[in-house]
Amino acid sequence: MYNDDRTFDDIEKDFNDIEATKAWTKVYQKIGRTCMSYPYTCTEAKRLENKELNRYRDVYPFDHTRVILKRSKTDYINANIVPVDRADKKYILTQGPLGSTVGHFWLMVWEQNSRGIVMLNKIIEKNECKCFYYWPQGTGEEFKLVLNEVKLTVEQISETENPGYFTRLFKIVDMDTLEYRLVSHYHYITWPDFGVPSSPMAFLDFLLTVQKSGALDAEVGPPIVHCSAGIGRSGTFCLVDACLSIIEKEGQKYIDIQQIVLEMRKSRMGLIQTADQLRFAYRAIIEGNKKLQQKHILDENIYSEVVEVEEETAPLPPPRGESLGKAPARPLPAIPASASLGNMIHALISEWSSSDDDTITVPTQDEEKVTPPEEEDNDVTVPTESEPRSTLRRRNTSEPSEDAPAKKRHARRSSDQWNAIRRSLFKPVTLTFGFLLVGIFIYSYVKH
Repeated sequence: MYNDDRTFDDIEKDFNDIEATKAWTKVYQKIGRTCMSYPYTCTEAKRLENKELNRYRDVYPFDHTRVILKRSKTDYINANIVPVDRADKKYILTQGPLGSTVGHFWLMVWEQNSRGIVMLNKIIEKNECKCFYYWPQGTGEEFKLVLNEVKLTVEQISETENPGYFTRLFKIVDMDTLEYRLVSHYHYITWPDFGVPSSPMAFLDFLLTVQKSGALDAEVGPPIVHCSAGIGRSGTFCLVDACLSIIEKEGQKYIDIQQIVLEMRKSRMGLIQTADQLRFAYRAIIEGNKKLQQKHILDENIYSEVVEVEEETAPLPPPRGESLGKAPARPLPAIPASASLGNMIHALISEWSSSDDDTITVPTQDEEKVTPPEEEDNDVTVPTESEPRSTLRRRNTSEPSEDAPAKKRHARRSSDQWNAIRRSLFKPVTLTFGFLLVGIFIYSYVKH
């Protein structure tokens, strides 16, 4: 059935041909005439005890696909499971709950393990009630719904307003087992009854939000999709989602949209309620495919950039022998030597070249310098911020300088102190070098 050699471009051609000939009504009526031959029954929906559970007297669920409730006084609810095998999807399409079926609705959500509810209508449309307000009217436990008939409670955890739709999060608790689940609620508010959204782009943004949540995935229970009757807007939503899923799964192959509508109508009557809704579904599928292709191109570009970066290799390091054998391009800077270290080395050399009684000194650069009077340890007062520096100069220059004999005594005293320091350092240094030589000798002996 699906071995068609045509591509997705032929879908646009079909759309343009129908558009040019203004044949949407004819195409829609042809689908309706084909479905009149379906042999499916609605016996349970027409039972006397179940008639009041239907919102409309001409929209009934087929017996072979209807949802059957398990722990309720009645097993009936106006809802059908609609599979689309080619898309690997299942949907539950249902009417907007009545006041008497709110418990049945939430029991269906619980028993079918659904994780998402898609609501495509307002509560009031054209001054008529199209759906009962079936969820808590506030956030928090104080607004919690207690459904004793089906042993469930429903609490609204959060509500977020977005352009054109609301998102809500509900917590459903089984009163017997205390087991709970979180269910997302997506409420689209800009789709008029028996009409279509003004643009497919806003609708596709809404659909993408629901898809990203995972509520439509095959790994969880089927999502609950409803409007007022559960056939027009609900059928259009499921048709667009199913076709886009097939495109993503199979690629740019031709999809017979009209045939998919016929297949879906085998599970619930009347899906796609007007010729305008069928036309809108075509437009949304075509625009949705363009968005998918843009996404694939973007993903490919990102992947190719990542691969290109990964293929780049770092330059090889220079040969180790060359870097070790050649002299550096410019000489390394000299290691700065501290003044104290230089003085110590100079002192050790002088000590090794003389005996303990040797009084000959090797004067350093500092010793050759005669300390001027103003650098001696005079009792100099440090000037404060308020006292000018010139005052200090006058105080130093006004003090009398020492005579020549005093200078000689001072130099002799400094020389004696330096000799004493050299003699005190000689023995520790000699012992250190002695121990070092002994250690080297022992190490050599043990090694050989």
